[in-house]
Amino acid sequence: MVLSRRTFSTIVGTTAIGLSLAGSGERCAAAPTAPTGAAPAPPTADGRGHTVGFDRYSMLVDGKRVVLWSGEMHPFRLPSRSLWRDVLQKMRAHGYNTVSVYVAWNYHSPAPGSYDFTGVRDLSLFLRIAAETGLYVILRPGPYINAEVDAGGFPGWLTATKGTARTADPTYLEHVDEWLTAVNRIAARHLYTKGTGTIVLYQLENEYANHVTQATGRSYMAHLYRKVRADGVDVPLFHNDKGSNGDWAPGTFDTGAERGRWLYGFDGYPSPSDTPPDWGYFGPGGVKGGSTASPGTPGFLAEFGGGWFDPWGGAEFGGKGYEESRRTRDAAYERRFCLTNLANGIKIHNVYMTFGGTSWGWLPAPVVYTSYDYGAAIDEARQPTAKLVPMRQLGYLVQSVPDLAKLERAEDAGVGSGLRAYHLLNPDTKAHVYVVRNDTDGELTAEVPLGGTVRVPVGGRDARLLAAGISLGGRTLRYSSAQPMLRVAVGRQDVAVFTGRSGETTETVVECAGKPGVTVLEGDAGSEYRDGVLRVTARLGGLTRVLVEGGGVERPLLVLLADDETSLRLWWLETPSGAVVVYGPALVRGAEVRGTALRLAGDTVGEAELEVWGPRGATEVFWNERAIQTRATASGGLRAAARLPGVGDVVLPTLTAWRRKAENPESAAGFDDSGWRKADRTSTYSTTKVPAGEPVLLADDYGFHYGDVWYRGRFSTDAAGAGAVSFSYVTGTQGLLMAWLDGRPLGTHRMPVPDEKTVRKGTWSAKARFPVEAGAGKGPHVLSVLVRRMQHDMDGRANDTHKAGRGLVSVSFDGASPKVEWRIQGEGAPDPVRGPLNNGGLYGERHGWHLPEFADDGWKPTGPPSEERRQGVVWYRTRFRLGVGPGTDASLGLTLTDDPARAYRAQIFLNGWNMGQYVNDVGPQHTFVLPNGVLDPHGDNTLALAVLSDGTTAAGPDKAELTLLGRAAGGVR
Repeated sequence: MVLSRRTFSTIVGTTAIGLSLAGSGERCAAAPTAPTGAAPAPPTADGRGHTVGFDRYSMLVDGKRVVLWSGEMHPFRLPSRSLWRDVLQKMRAHGYNTVSVYVAWNYHSPAPGSYDFTGVRDLSLFLRIAAETGLYVILRPGPYINAEVDAGGFPGWLTATKGTARTADPTYLEHVDEWLTAVNRIAARHLYTKGTGTIVLYQLENEYANHVTQATGRSYMAHLYRKVRADGVDVPLFHNDKGSNGDWAPGTFDTGAERGRWLYGFDGYPSPSDTPPDWGYFGPGGVKGGSTASPGTPGFLAEFGGGWFDPWGGAEFGGKGYEESRRTRDAAYERRFCLTNLANGIKIHNVYMTFGGTSWGWLPAPVVYTSYDYGAAIDEARQPTAKLVPMRQLGYLVQSVPDLAKLERAEDAGVGSGLRAYHLLNPDTKAHVYVVRNDTDGELTAEVPLGGTVRVPVGGRDARLLAAGISLGGRTLRYSSAQPMLRVAVGRQDVAVFTGRSGETTETVVECAGKPGVTVLEGDAGSEYRDGVLRVTARLGGLTRVLVEGGGVERPLLVLLADDETSLRLWWLETPSGAVVVYGPALVRGAEVRGTALRLAGDTVGEAELEVWGPRGATEVFWNERAIQTRATASGGLRAAARLPGVGDVVLPTLTAWRRKAENPESAAGFDDSGWRKADRTSTYSTTKVPAGEPVLLADDYGFHYGDVWYRGRFSTDAAGAGAVSFSYVTGTQGLLMAWLDGRPLGTHRMPVPDEKTVRKGTWSAKARFPVEAGAGKGPHVLSVLVRRMQHDMDGRANDTHKAGRGLVSVSFDGASPKVEWRIQGEGAPDPVRGPLNNGGLYGERHGWHLPEFADDGWKPTGPPSEERRQGVVWYRTRFRLGVGPGTDASLGLTLTDDPARAYRAQIFLNGWNMGQYVNDVGPQHTFVLPNGVLDPHGDNTLALAVLSDGTTAAGPDKAELTLLGRAAGGVR
């Protein structure tokens, strides 16, 4: 259906873009551009209207240039609302000014017409926290998101509906419009243009690489555009091209009468073995050249690889899991590739993922297991990693040095054999930027022409940025062989931070009309003034402080030189009273000036020194509400008289007092299944073909979309000649089938473990054939079948692969053809707190055995492991109490270990929350993060394991223990 829409004007004045209409869409033409200038203040929901636009260089907020340095995180992968603030604060502190957010349709919609945005699904709360943290938001509500989640984010019920998804099919669009109405009602309340939130960009669809040139695809995108605008979303819109293909660039589909509000974005996930690609200024150009597909809009990497996902069995990283992802895509990888992106004009840069989190419950797509750590800069347990070094250095740089927001390609210059150099120029300030990259394995020395030849070491498979002519406040940087990280005015002085590798000797040259006073306050440094410039040489190690005063400039300049490790303890925050720079703690979450008091909030791990440079008049310092005795320093700051205390010990209990109970009564011949649904449908919308004349047995057609599903088939005595029974079934990766005849186990069949060729395979089909014992022909008989269906395939190619069936397809007998009447049972009603993705169809789940309030007093006391061998399901439950001290943020996990020859899997329930699936003989995951909020770190907790085994080996974890994954003094309340 075609909806009414409103037309939105572009921003006014010199920030507007001149565009001309060509065909059915818009074409970008040459246009005036905004001048180089200071970036806008960090965003808040300030109640004032703002303009949000762009030109060919960068985003423009209130007419001011801003580089969006963004990190991806998904609130649905962290089902604890207090921890959203923790991760967002860590992102902001580590240099990100933007968070990119998928919104998963399946997470919010248990049934058609039902949309839940309460509790852990409170999108409005997440957006409010992002605004309070000072982060812009890129909102990505699909309707399809991919994201390695079940069905690519489509709700389970959509798999059993009429209509072709991701096209202009009217039935599909009705469902889409309903979803967008629900999510846009929230989005419209959090737009930065309205001053009620900080959303500045909104995505339509996701990597829509099919139907690009077909009418149904163009109509679909035009429909989404009209719908979003009709719902009151007035910020610029975009799509993320699946690679640099030029798909959905401006002018490729109908945006109605609106011009200059559509951005081209693209995704890129280069391998560590690749040469960093040139996706812009230095590339081949044209529609295949990355951002050159849209020369009138800023370079926009909607997703750049901050890691990579891992499949069941761990084939992607040799069975080593996400730590291998983090090792191969380390700090040097991110520096080398991200600096190449910056040199190519990428000014909207989103790192996917920055915090990966957990695909808990039945959320993960078939191609991944529970953990979605991703090898990201902030790991699944919310702990910072070494990958934050380049991300923070670059984030601070592009936000505090305005020259970088407007760069053009300058004359190429050689810097030495084996090195790649990118030379850029700001057309307004004439500042020069060089990115020098080393694609070899050994260190090389670059000779960079910065007003003379500057020799700079560049590590193997690494890169660095050098600058000349940028403002340091009252003075100008002639050049530096160290990388600039931060330039900010603090109180009565300017502060400039430069970084490099530990042990390097650097030269920083500052223009000075007259001879200044220079004091080396700390560190291994020296200086020389000659011919109107001051040369500061320093050997990097720790924090070197050099104070420059006078020389015709009223404001002092404090030069701070830090090696990479030390740079992680330098923090920059903005307050309404002015900028704050802090040195020492493991994290500074926030700063506030009240009168003469500067109040800091943050974390320590070990003991830490504290030095603060703050606004004028701030003479007192508080750390986490505690007054800190300080003394004034020669560098213009305040230094704590004593070191801040580190975090205390965290003592974890041993998991004992287990109770055990076997289930799967559904396998017994006399089980009462009269309340189950009859499986008697004769048609399906699934893409899985059902044999002619057979009933539809696929679970989704009966409303069962997540987790395990049970079948019971009754037939009479006409199977006397049967020698075997065969089950055709279909699942996601690592699915399995168990069967019983008249209560006796027939056997278990499992899908194979993915190898390097099948890691992307999302739907697996197989035939399980089991012999039937002699005499089984006497009846009546009951076949009981349990299918662990795993998850739905994603629909990345827009051909309805999410509708591939799950569960039984058909059943046949060798030597007989009895008529079987089937009933089916899957998950119960969606959990009103934990949502539809929490529970599957096991007997224990349907009867609340996973819930903390369940009374298990009658269960048999035991302790893992269980030496019992049986086909089916056994539950284990235990309770434990935690006493993590107040003010301590402890991140805990559950670690399961066992002999990999033992074949079983376990669903892990913490306080009723399905925290994931452990497959002992497949792996590679053994530790499962238990997030605070789901976990009570100050009280009682209930842990339940639903162990599913085939009876060939003893089943149950040999060792189940709580693991400390990280701790800090501080955290969030």
